[in-house]
Amino acid sequence: MKSDVVSPTWVCFPALPFLLGYSYPFPDLIQRFFTFTGISYNQVMPMLWRVLHTIEQIISNERIDFNLSKLSYLYSLVTHGSHGSHRFLFNAKPHQPLPILKTTQNDSRWKNQFFFVRWDSIPQGDSLPKKWILKGRI
Repeated sequence: MKSDVVSPTWVCFPALPFLLGYSYPFPDLIQRFFTFTGISYNQVMPMLWRVLHTIEQIISNERIDFNLSKLSYLYSLVTHGSHGSHRFLFNAKPHQPLPILKTTQNDSRWKNQFFFVRWDSIPQGDSLPKKWILKGRI
């Protein structure tokens, strides 16, 4: 199976957030981001995961108030279509200093690093995105 397969039984998770130290359910900001945008976890490119991870670390360590509206002030959500497979990443807003440095490095074979879990075996599995979307919002 490919990571972009949509199944009534299985949800696909990318390996990257777990390699960053997360477990499911993900921290609040990350959960809110995916709930609001409707994007599936495996639809986002590594850069987006690294930005969310960095912001989540800052929130946790500095105990600052940060929400999706502040995220949308810093970044635009853009799609990077390739062979009919729409993946999303963040694009820093123009005329703003780059909010987080060194998040754009490419990961080799990241598309091949994923696993499937039964929808009914995880908390709130029925609320996870069940299809790939072509346009996200933030």
